[in-house]
Amino acid sequence: MSDSNFIISASHISKWFGDKHVLDDVSLNIKKGEFVTILGPSGCGKTTLLRIIAGFVVPTDGEITINGQVMNNVPPHERPVNTVFQRYALFPHLNVYDNIAFGLKLKGVKEPEIEQRVMKVLKMVGMTDYEWRDVDSLSGGQQQRVAIARAIVNQPQVLLLDEPLSALDHKMRKDMQIELRQMHRDLGITFVYVTHDQEEALTLSDTIVVMNEGLVQQIGTPTDIYNEPVNSFVADFIGESNILNGVMVEDRKVTFLGHEFECVDEGFGNDVPVDVVIRPEDIYIMPRTDKGTFDGKVTSCIFKGVHYEMTVETTDGYEVYVQDYNAFEVGMEVSMIIKPNDIQVMHKERVRNTVPGKMVDDTHVEMLDAEFECLPTEGIEAGMEVNVEFEFGDVDVMDDKKDGTAEGDITFILYKGNHYHITVATPSGDNIYADTQDVWEDRDIVGINILPENIKITKR
Repeated sequence: MSDSNFIISASHISKWFGDKHVLDDVSLNIKKGEFVTILGPSGCGKTTLLRIIAGFVVPTDGEITINGQVMNNVPPHERPVNTVFQRYALFPHLNVYDNIAFGLKLKGVKEPEIEQRVMKVLKMVGMTDYEWRDVDSLSGGQQQRVAIARAIVNQPQVLLLDEPLSALDHKMRKDMQIELRQMHRDLGITFVYVTHDQEEALTLSDTIVVMNEGLVQQIGTPTDIYNEPVNSFVADFIGESNILNGVMVEDRKVTFLGHEFECVDEGFGNDVPVDVVIRPEDIYIMPRTDKGTFDGKVTSCIFKGVHYEMTVETTDGYEVYVQDYNAFEVGMEVSMIIKPNDIQVMHKERVRNTVPGKMVDDTHVEMLDAEFECLPTEGIEAGMEVNVEFEFGDVDVMDDKKDGTAEGDITFILYKGNHYHITVATPSGDNIYADTQDVWEDRDIVGINILPENIKITKR
């Protein structure tokens, strides 16, 4: 039985569609009355997870419980949840009143109660006096309100919302975010909300679940997610960030951007490679005449309405993004300071590539669905299952896949201040990672080469 404080528990949920692994061992607990947002890029598995909670998709592995009851094989209409879809799914031949009342009529609720409940939710969503209007005559925002009203009139314990604001213009999205938050407070029920919009997640949520490639990356409050990202993906996906390679020299001392900085982080060990996150609003910028920790020259300055966003090239050859209320013009020599509390140090997810392989002969190894040349290794023989290691900088990424020994497509690009760190998905299902100066686009198909002397073979 689940903890009584949790209305929804997803335990070790996995989902395969054919040979595509969409969800990979996802676990999540949602408290009663909580506003939880599942956030991530397209294809990360967030909508599949929502549809599993709703009952429209059955998990391949794992268990969904609602109110402590296992729901894996319970159909959607028997679950204490209602779903608001991205496209609203209103009935065009019914007016507003009948759209909202539809579910109540199916349940055999008597007409006086139907009328009372419909009028109550119309008032709640700001649609009083619209009950006899055709839904086709409504604006997108009004249709969205009707879809929400139709869901909450059934008095569900959980409201599931699948990118319900994506079809609205920017201003209407902002207005509806405020209204949704107020509805959540008024109703007191649990909201589970799916979006790819980081600002929306930060605005609406009590708790954010960040997902990528079928995995939960981090669960936390909006403040935790923004200020204490657990890895470079979360730091890059939530807001603007400078994400840089660093070395933790010792407790409360880290080097990056070619300089040593005091920080507040401890417990990493000595001389350990780390990732460092600096939000652009946390870099203090001033004219060069004022002495800072490090110097640079402004290469771009764009007014963003509230602040200026600037790119500064440091004297050590790095680019940093800076936000400030004052404009520093292009070409201006500047100095910068970063305070210890504004430096976020993270463990690196990996320090080199390691992929499985199989020896073809003494000088060839099969990996990434291709055969690579390697140097002979003592104790390694043909037919052995091996691990193959190579550094990020030793991966040569080619713009024509035919020029590569193997091929893949770029799924993630992270700028690290003086180079790009890219993720390449290969047909074998293994991701590899490369450091490159070249500018690539997401989903570019590329070739992959690695020189024999840069391949290290070890027994698996």
